[in-house]
Amino acid sequence: MRVHLGSDHAGLDLKAHLLGWLTEHGYEPVDHGPHRYDAVDDYPVFCLRAAEGVAADRADGLDSLGVVIGGSGNGEQMAANKVVGIRCALAWSDETATLAREHNDAQVVSVGGRMHSLEDMTRFVEIFLATPFSNEERHVRRIGLMADYESTHELPPLPESARTPDHDA
Repeated sequence: MRVHLGSDHAGLDLKAHLLGWLTEHGYEPVDHGPHRYDAVDDYPVFCLRAAEGVAADRADGLDSLGVVIGGSGNGEQMAANKVVGIRCALAWSDETATLAREHNDAQVVSVGGRMHSLEDMTRFVEIFLATPFSNEERHVRRIGLMADYESTHELPPLPESARTPDHDA
């Protein structure tokens, strides 16, 4: 499996560690940068490229996931989620890494290089990469609602339980 990586200066050390870890574990890492420390670099430059790499691979039918890394992982997640068709989840625990794949079929995971130990972050990535999507109908339906909105910008209809007498659609 190909794994696209992008970070900022705060994620540079984890990204360097993951490049070796991924290779040792049989993955094909693709490094979208940065390649040297720059305290004022801009994470969207690198995280958008990593997410675009995943999207392009998947469009070509290739098995591909991504990892974006920053200080907190928040901005990196936001950047990756701007790529059409990409769902990026912020992982801060084993459970969030699992659920990102199992319930949301996320293709990219974001981790905060200043939030956790190197061992914890590596484990989050390992769990994310190893966890398959459940394909449960409710999760497929929810992902479909998001995909429809992404392409049409039309809100899904409210379910009957959410309707009020003065708001019927």
